[in-house]
Amino acid sequence: MRLSQLTTGESGVIIKILGHGAFRKRMIEMGFVRGHEIKVLMAAPLRDPVKYEIMGYEVSLRHSEADLVEVEPLPSTIPPERFAHTNTVTESSSADNIPTSSNVNAERHRVINVALIGNPNCGKTSLFNIASGAREHVGNYSGVTVDAKYGEFTHNGYHFNIVDLPGTYSLASYSPEELYVRRYLRNEAPDVIINVVDGSNLERNLYLTTELIDMDRSMVIALNMYDELERSGSRLDYRTLGEMIGVPIIPTAAKTGKGVSELFDTVIRVYEGTEAAVRHVHVSLGNQLEKAMSGIKDELKAHPAVERHFSPRYLAIKLLEGDAEVQHQVLSLPDADHLIKLRDKSVAEYEDSNPGIDITAAIADEKYGFIAGALAETMVKEENPTASSTHIIDTIVTNKLFGFPIFIAIMTFIFWATFYIGSFPMEWIESLVTWLGNISREYLPDSWIKDLIADGIIGGVGGVIVFLPNILILYACISFMEDSGYMARAAFIMDKLMHRLGLHGKSFIPLVMGFGCTVPSIMATRSIESRSSRIITILINPFVSCSARLPIYVLLIGTFFPNHATLVFLSIYLTGIFVAGITARLLRKLWFGQDETPFVMELPPYRVPTFKATMRHMWGKGEQYIRKMGGIILVASIIVWALNYFPRHDDTISAPATTSIDDSEINTATDSYLQMAGKAVNPIMEPLGFNWRATVAAIAGVPAKEIVVSTLGVLYTGEEEVAESTLSSRLTEPNPVTHRPDFTPAVAISFLVFILLYCPCIATITAVVRETGNPRYGLFSIIYNTLIAWIFAFAAYRIALLITHGSFI
Repeated sequence: MRLSQLTTGESGVIIKILGHGAFRKRMIEMGFVRGHEIKVLMAAPLRDPVKYEIMGYEVSLRHSEADLVEVEPLPSTIPPERFAHTNTVTESSSADNIPTSSNVNAERHRVINVALIGNPNCGKTSLFNIASGAREHVGNYSGVTVDAKYGEFTHNGYHFNIVDLPGTYSLASYSPEELYVRRYLRNEAPDVIINVVDGSNLERNLYLTTELIDMDRSMVIALNMYDELERSGSRLDYRTLGEMIGVPIIPTAAKTGKGVSELFDTVIRVYEGTEAAVRHVHVSLGNQLEKAMSGIKDELKAHPAVERHFSPRYLAIKLLEGDAEVQHQVLSLPDADHLIKLRDKSVAEYEDSNPGIDITAAIADEKYGFIAGALAETMVKEENPTASSTHIIDTIVTNKLFGFPIFIAIMTFIFWATFYIGSFPMEWIESLVTWLGNISREYLPDSWIKDLIADGIIGGVGGVIVFLPNILILYACISFMEDSGYMARAAFIMDKLMHRLGLHGKSFIPLVMGFGCTVPSIMATRSIESRSSRIITILINPFVSCSARLPIYVLLIGTFFPNHATLVFLSIYLTGIFVAGITARLLRKLWFGQDETPFVMELPPYRVPTFKATMRHMWGKGEQYIRKMGGIILVASIIVWALNYFPRHDDTISAPATTSIDDSEINTATDSYLQMAGKAVNPIMEPLGFNWRATVAAIAGVPAKEIVVSTLGVLYTGEEEVAESTLSSRLTEPNPVTHRPDFTPAVAISFLVFILLYCPCIATITAVVRETGNPRYGLFSIIYNTLIAWIFAFAAYRIALLITHGSFI
């Protein structure tokens, strides 16, 4: 816990100082070192600052300063109810002989907070997974890690708290990822940074390293994918390179775990201050830039509050670059105007001396020059490199003649595999569900509990679980595309089309991810620098059909279009893409205006995904699906069953299909609550060909689209004599009142289109509001999507009637 969390009379033992620069040095000089006991004496009348006792003398600290001191509370001074909520990790070890209070074990101090920082595609998440045992998805494209992932593990007597931060190319304030990483470093102050560097692309990756060096943080470089560097024929003297830049470098192969143990041994040595390769260096910016920067740096040194988090040199460089975040931080200082004028003067003097050269570009050029010089002395590249496999594959899959056909063929194969291959295990699971339903009906005594279990739980949840194989196959295919590197090529191929629709080329990756689940695909839009393109991508993403809708497609397409399943399947997905494109174009033209953000995206080398990684990603999504069935789908199925079962009427039964009167009108003497609600809303949906049961199923799908199938299962299986019939056969059976089926091919098409396009699920609406920061966009998604769904479903129904019956009505 932090020192600021202790209250008057409580004591703790100092674990570490989280601050930086002169602040940290001053605190250590004052006796704030690991193992010393400190006690809270009293707070000032206005509650800030606070007086403490340490080493026999008294000292005062503000809350902001005490918040940068991590302590272990002494149990004897803290009430049990407060101590029970501290979250310091304990570990049984006696190897550390740090002097502590007799009431605190030394093991409590053996905690190292580590942050993984690196470029996209550098293997950061793979390293996080192998170190912490987590199962985060590893993808070979930008934007996989869109938030921080936390893990922990024990190594050589130390407890590691490890954080996987989003991939970023620099620490500017250009993209949400860059801001997130920098704010994390500012607010959390990890003990050691592991800078993960792609060994096959050193020059580009080391640019981020130079920025971390400017920050003057404790750091270790994980030279990842070192095996690829060696296979390329190049040789790197990484020890000499580490000595030159003052940061120890450890070669690793996170894919196999090679070098990971040595990496964390080095982290321990850096944390303990015993690593010989560590030294403070400055990345030289050349005489003119150093002169422009030094005056600002000296002025910043006069403000200890500024350098608690970042070094004055780093802040001065960012101020020269016009970084908005740093400038906002500087504006809070008493002499902010003087600092800004000094910055403007320094920039003007440099640009006058170097006409036509932007100072930001000049700083980047000097840093790349520093990197090139260091690599020239330590790296020997292959003299006659052969064409890489990536280059050979790209000449085919990105070819102007073959690129689009290959992409369409891949997507068609995915849909075919999802439907056709998935149909076999689907039948096995369906047989199991039917058997369970029959067993419950046969052996349970007649009561509402029997109906609940057989029709509500087994009929509802069982109607959804049968589609698990289809969803697993879909996720396996998407995972393979991501991990192999093809996803980035797909974005490359589609950029021109995306641009014509008013989108950015990077929008394509989140849209393709939407085939799996809309929520993470919306979060993946953080990799899009343009705010307008990002918001448009978020708003059109719900039109891309997610896997939650897949059970509905499989049910209706398998029932009404079994001989043309792949074609109908593909047509539904293309309809969603078409509507998304039209919506994007309208939003760009009518609301957001032109966007000229350039298309700059890394095309990572192709890599063969490991079977383990693909299966882990696939099963991770399958687990989410199963958990959802045990949670929201189970609850929703029970609620739908109860609304359809009650109120009980004399001489009536719960199954609506056997009613002998017109069931399109509300009849309080015979109708259940669900029937009444569906019939009340159904006049709006009747032009789409919907029966009230279809209307109820669509409404029930608002919380989660998986509930649609379970609702249909409950509504169409309410009687024992039809218990052995599958849901498909019930949908095609004639209604005893209308003497025609509730669902026909035309109604099925209309229902599919409506479910494809209408109001997103609650989780998606929440993600839209959170990622855009504006509730109005969430409301827009609800109203606009539902209106578009009604219009397209109406058109689809009338066209289908014309084709099948030769008439629009």
